[in-house]
Amino acid sequence: MVEAQKNYQGPPRHHTSLKKPLWLVLSVSVFSMLLICTRMSPRHSNNSSKALSSWLPVHVRKHTDEEVAARAVVRDILKTPPFVTENSKIAFLFLTPGTLPFEKLWDEFFTVTNTPQPSFVGLYSLMNHGFNLKGHEGKFSIYIHPSKERPVHISSHFSDREIHSDEVTWGRISMVDAEKRLLVSALDDPDNQHFVLLSERYLLYSNVSFIESFVDPGPHGTGRHMEHMLPEIAREDFRKGAQWFTMKRQHAVIVMADGLYYSRFREYCGPGIEADKNCIADEHYLPTFFSMIDPMGISNWSVTYVDWSERQWHPKTHTANEISLEFMKNVTTEEMSTHVTSVGEHGDELHWPCTWNGIRRPCYLFARKFHPDTLDTLVNLFPNYTSTVI
Repeated sequence: MVEAQKNYQGPPRHHTSLKKPLWLVLSVSVFSMLLICTRMSPRHSNNSSKALSSWLPVHVRKHTDEEVAARAVVRDILKTPPFVTENSKIAFLFLTPGTLPFEKLWDEFFTVTNTPQPSFVGLYSLMNHGFNLKGHEGKFSIYIHPSKERPVHISSHFSDREIHSDEVTWGRISMVDAEKRLLVSALDDPDNQHFVLLSERYLLYSNVSFIESFVDPGPHGTGRHMEHMLPEIAREDFRKGAQWFTMKRQHAVIVMADGLYYSRFREYCGPGIEADKNCIADEHYLPTFFSMIDPMGISNWSVTYVDWSERQWHPKTHTANEISLEFMKNVTTEEMSTHVTSVGEHGDELHWPCTWNGIRRPCYLFARKFHPDTLDTLVNLFPNYTSTVI
């Protein structure tokens, strides 16, 4: 009996069940101490965070069905070789409230001569489709979107060139809608290979240029991005640029095919949609869209020279006493593009050279804005300017 009591040890002890909680407590304690030390050592916190993040897999956002479909369409259009007709043309798209104040000057520009105008030489060089430069008969077409009243024309080049139009409000999506009406009207002619959007206050110049797109980290740039645009348009993809462009036919077709990205700007980009975010659709839609879907297919500088020295909502309007042959030469020989951001008290400037096919070239094909009283001065200077350039 005594021997039996000595041998009896009671119920078996489950040592493993005791070790598990013990190791769990120790692990939690050590991890907690590491976290406390990390929080107490700010100089090493960033390194610790980077080390931890390096262990984690990189998160790649999965595109929505709509994005996959939209990108497939864009990819197919870009891969399709452009169909070039024997009579390839440049479509000039005029966005105007009514009568064009510089129609007389444009008439001289479009009038057929034995020597090609330098502006057309620049555009033909850009298009690179073997144009006959002995004249520019039939090399252009004109489309006019009058948003308020039917224009009164003095030039036969502009007669009966109005398209179906609607009211346009500055800063609203209606401005983009007007651009799309002009594009779709011009696309109806298969000979149109390049599309140049112009306003009523343009001065023509000789050069190549495309779509402006740059990052403005200030309140009037990425500060206008809205959370409602997610997930399709991320803040880091948001771009800014001038609405005035030259565009090849492939890009024009892509703009007309886009419904997804356009809808985000239609719904969420406009003055007053969100407090303190005066998103201007025509300044952001095309620059953002093309930066996302074909960043290597655009130049990132604008077709248009403007003077933002006054730092107002609109560029400076040039008057007659400012216009001279020297002024025109300075604009047409400028090889550095300027992009004004909304960073800083007076707006920081970004500068980069204008290069095309690896060659540095003058930046500007057109210029704005010009007061109507400059018309006579410009008409008088035009022959002298073209003769010096040619």
